[in-house]
Amino acid sequence: MNAMMAARTAQLHQWRVPLTAAPGAVSEARKQIRAAIWAWDVPVDTDVAVLLVSELVTNAITHTVSETVSLGIVAAERGLRVDVHDASSCLPVMLDAAADAETGRGLKLVASLSDEWGCYRTPAGKAVYFTLAFQPAR
Repeated sequence: MNAMMAARTAQLHQWRVPLTAAPGAVSEARKQIRAAIWAWDVPVDTDVAVLLVSELVTNAITHTVSETVSLGIVAAERGLRVDVHDASSCLPVMLDAAADAETGRGLKLVASLSDEWGCYRTPAGKAVYFTLAFQPAR
């Protein structure tokens, strides 16, 4: 059976938020991603987006050498993209942590729940990102 779905209008939304590199940044990042998804009516799983942004911001504030990190949120034609920028030049490494380990499983979680993830160097350090494809209308 073939289902027909209305084409989604390609509309670009962008939001960039500076965050203090402290534990409160994770809570603020969760708040910002929820607000963006709600304001832009983005058809992604909010809980997954919140979990993944929590992982990336936690990693950034743990490993950065600066007082701030930056959260970038973009909704475009095919999905949602979240970039977390920090001042560390060290690229993340996915660890082979045990399932019951308290740390070291975050990037595996990001890899398994996102449609795409990666990292790249920036003039100020690096950014780690994930994407979530738009879910079909129900």
